[in-house]
Amino acid sequence: MKTKKITIFLATLTLLFVGCKKDYLDLANPNLQTANTFWQTEDQAKLGVNGIYHALGYDGTFLRFAPACLDSRDDITWSPSPWDAFYAVAQFNLLTTNYMPEAMYVAHFDIIKRANAALFYIPGIQFADETYKNRLIGEAKFLRGMSYMYTVLFFDHIPLVLEPPKTPDDFYQDQVDKSLVWAQIYKDLSEAADLLPVAYDAADKGRATKGAALGYLGKAYLFNKDYTKAAEAFKNVIDLNVYSLMPNYEDNFTESAENNAESIFEIQFQRMDQPNLNWVGDPVSDNDHTTARGITYAPSPFGWGDMAIRPWIYYEYQQEKTTTGTSDPRLYATITFDYPGCTLYGKTFREAWPYQGADTAKWATKFECRKYENVNSGRANEFDWRSGINERLMRYSDVLLMYAESNMEAGDNATAAKYIQLVRDRANLPDRETEFAAMSKATLFDELVHQRALEFCLEGHRFDDIVRWGWLSDPAKVALMKSHDAEWLGYLPGKEVMPIPQIEINNNPKATQNLSY
Repeated sequence: MKTKKITIFLATLTLLFVGCKKDYLDLANPNLQTANTFWQTEDQAKLGVNGIYHALGYDGTFLRFAPACLDSRDDITWSPSPWDAFYAVAQFNLLTTNYMPEAMYVAHFDIIKRANAALFYIPGIQFADETYKNRLIGEAKFLRGMSYMYTVLFFDHIPLVLEPPKTPDDFYQDQVDKSLVWAQIYKDLSEAADLLPVAYDAADKGRATKGAALGYLGKAYLFNKDYTKAAEAFKNVIDLNVYSLMPNYEDNFTESAENNAESIFEIQFQRMDQPNLNWVGDPVSDNDHTTARGITYAPSPFGWGDMAIRPWIYYEYQQEKTTTGTSDPRLYATITFDYPGCTLYGKTFREAWPYQGADTAKWATKFECRKYENVNSGRANEFDWRSGINERLMRYSDVLLMYAESNMEAGDNATAAKYIQLVRDRANLPDRETEFAAMSKATLFDELVHQRALEFCLEGHRFDDIVRWGWLSDPAKVALMKSHDAEWLGYLPGKEVMPIPQIEINNNPKATQNLSY
C-alpha cells in the first residue's frame, strides 16, 4: 500500500510539471553527489575506497552477524539467545525471512556494489602518482574478492555483479554457477596481490596488503582443493618475511595490541562516544565505529549472552600439557571458566555467578566466551554497546596451518609437521615435529584438526573447516558434531548454506531459492 501511494504521488507530480520549461523548474539537487559528480579527483577516489572498508563494519558484515553466524553454526559454540536471528541459525532451522541472513546478504552485496563503483570509475581519474592509483584499485579488488568469498560460502547460489548498473534491468541479475564466482575471486585476489604494498605507514594501518590478498587467495584455492596453488600462495605470504607469531597469544584479541606482527587483515574498530551507534541503519556523519561482538558474546550479567561454549572444547584444550606441565595457554585467553585467579569485569568467576547450595556444581560446567571481550578493561560490563577491539579476520597462524594442510594433502607430511609445530611452539607444547612427520596422513590430519580447533576457537573458522574437510557427507563426522553440540540435531544436508532472503526473492524476478529451503 505504501509503495502504491508513492507511485501515485510521483505520477501526479510528473503530470503537474509536464510541459514546464527548464527555465521555470530544475528538479536536480545541486548538493546531492551522484556517481557522475563524485568520481572526479584523487581525494574522491580515496574516499570511495574508504567507503568499501566502512561497509565491513555493518550489522550484516563484521559488526555483529558475520562472526555470530560463523561461530554459532560450528560445534564449539551454541546460542542461548531468545532471538531467532541467533538461535535459528545455530539450530539450522532458518526461515527465509530470518533477519540475520537478510542483513548479511544486503551488507555483503553493499561491499561488492561499492567496490564495483570504485573499480569502474577510478581508472578514468587522472592521478599524479600511478602507483597510488593502482594501490586503490588493488584495495577495491581485494575487498570485492574477499567479500565474494564470504558471500558464496554463506549463500552458495548468488549473482556475479562486476559493474555498477547502467539500466533499471541491471538491478536484476541471474544467479550463476558458483565456479564462475570462484574464478572471479581468484582473479580479483591475484590482481590485488600484484598491486598492493607489503606494508603501510602508521596513517594507513589496516588497509589491505599484498599478504592479505595472497592469504585469501590461498584460502580460496584450499576451499576448492587446488592444494598446489594454495601452498604456493601461502608460501608467498611466508616469504614476505613481515609476519610472525606474537609471543603472547592473547595479544591477538585486545585493543592494545591491534595491527600487530601476526595480523594479516583485520577490521578497524574504535571505541568512540558518538551519539549514533547505527547498527542497522545507513551510514551517517556521527556513526560510531564500534563492534557489537563485546555485548553479543559477553555472558549475562555482563552482556547479552547470545553465544556460549560447549564443554567438549574445554576438555580438548586439556589433552596435552605444555613443556612446563601447565594447561594450554590458549584456553585462558579463549574461555571463561572456574579456575583460581579467573576474573572478569572486576569480579571473580564465583562472584559473577554466586550459585548456592547444590547449584554450586554448575561452576564445573559453566563455560563462557572470553576472546575479544573487554574483561580486563576496568569496565563493569558491555552494556554501553561499545567495544573498540578490531576483528582479526586472518592471522599468520592461520596461514601457517593452512600451508601445513595444503602440503599434507599434497603428500608432504614433513613440511606439514614443521608448520604445525611452529604454531604449537607458541603455545609451549612439546616439540613433536619428527613424530608428526612419520605419521600417516590420517593421523597427522587429526593433529591439524585438533590444533585448528584450539587456535581459532571463537574466530569463525571452525564451520568453514568442517565444510572444507567434507565432514558433512560423512555420517560418522556428523554424529560426532551432534555429540559435541545438540544444535546439530537440526542439521540436514543443504542447511550448511543460508537461505536467499525472501526480500530478494520478492524483489528480484530472476532470483531462485536454495534447494534446501
